[in-house]
Amino acid sequence: MKTITRRHFIHDSGKGLLGAAVGATTLSALQHVRAAGANERVRIALIGCGGRGKIVVRNLIEAGAELACLCDLNPERLESAAADLGEVMPRKPRLTQEVRTVWEDRGIDAVVIATPDHWHAPLSIDACRAGKDVYVEKPHAHNIWESQQMVVAARRYNRIVQVGTQNRSAPYNQLARDYVQSGKLGRIALVKVYNLESGRAFKLGEPGSRPAGLDWDHWLGPAADRPWHQGLYRGGWHRFWDFSGGDMIDDGIHQMDLALMLLGDRGRPRVISATGGKMAYPEADGESPDVQVVNYEFDDLVLTFEMTNYPRYMQKTSDDIRRNDLLPYWTMNATRIEIYGSEYLMTVGRHGGGWIVAQSGGRIVEKQFGRPGDAPHTQDFIDCVKSRKKPNADVETAHASCAIVHLGNIAYRVADQKLRFDWAKERFVGSPQADALLKRQYREKYAIPEMT
Repeated sequence: MKTITRRHFIHDSGKGLLGAAVGATTLSALQHVRAAGANERVRIALIGCGGRGKIVVRNLIEAGAELACLCDLNPERLESAAADLGEVMPRKPRLTQEVRTVWEDRGIDAVVIATPDHWHAPLSIDACRAGKDVYVEKPHAHNIWESQQMVVAARRYNRIVQVGTQNRSAPYNQLARDYVQSGKLGRIALVKVYNLESGRAFKLGEPGSRPAGLDWDHWLGPAADRPWHQGLYRGGWHRFWDFSGGDMIDDGIHQMDLALMLLGDRGRPRVISATGGKMAYPEADGESPDVQVVNYEFDDLVLTFEMTNYPRYMQKTSDDIRRNDLLPYWTMNATRIEIYGSEYLMTVGRHGGGWIVAQSGGRIVEKQFGRPGDAPHTQDFIDCVKSRKKPNADVETAHASCAIVHLGNIAYRVADQKLRFDWAKERFVGSPQADALLKRQYREKYAIPEMT
């Protein structure tokens, strides 16, 4: 493979999250392949100290990891995260706003990346270069090109990269996959994936004041420059293409990834079309739709994705169901998958929803209760850091589901087109407009150098 030459895209000050990343020469010197022994604790750092990151870290600590460092651009969140995690840590971890300290610390084996979506790929790639294994939250990439680059980085630097699509590690989902693969459902020609969540009109509100010590330029990173706004910083970024891809990317990717797993991770859609818009709340701020329907045509089946952000009666699988031997009321379960076999219908719930197999008259012929996959997913990561085996949600496997949800958004954004996608080249056939959305426009100092 070619030696990587990396453009100097760090901030002049050398501070901030990715801005503190060091150049290729220094990173090359930092690389080390350290496989923790079977009885040795894996030392981790959390990059991005929000709610989800803290949950993942708690699970990793329970799996035997040691939290060595917390890294975030906001000093207030650093202190808050240290306090929240204090009850499960024997000693306070190092706190830093500069990711350079994580890359340079040879005692850190792995990182958890739980920043906003637009930072997932840049930080993951730099972590691989620095010799760190990676647990990265979904979606692992802002666009399809970034996902390609992450796969190359993981393989080139021999890193374990686990994506936070934890349904792949839930035993009940593995049993569902085995049932589907057994052929008992009959021939499968239609799969329906639902992300029918409730919601309301999103409003950014007043810009508000920026937290003391937060470098807004670095928070924006590769995204286009824009003024500070607390509405963006506090979660509104999910609704803008510069940072994420709406609820299809934020939440629907869980069901889409699970559906691919149930089907045996075989095949890819060759034709994609979409419709939708801000139907329920046209007055809402943001760019992503609150109704979105995508059709994916595979060689031997059709998969549909249906999304909403408005009906208040639709609910995700409740905590009671997740923790007990219960099944959802499927009609109003917001995040289910329906697999239509010629003999039976299988309905699967994510995050502990369990599954049923039914036939005419609604008679259930098979059922399985479930528990969420969070704990086994983080345990799988720790085990793979030690064994160097590929994890359940290896980035190369996860590339397919990440690409597919991005294809759905691209089809929505180009509007009224039936797009054909060449998976060998990972380009659209005859659609320069769609091709332009495979990769973002980067601010020069935050660009990701292409790896081939």
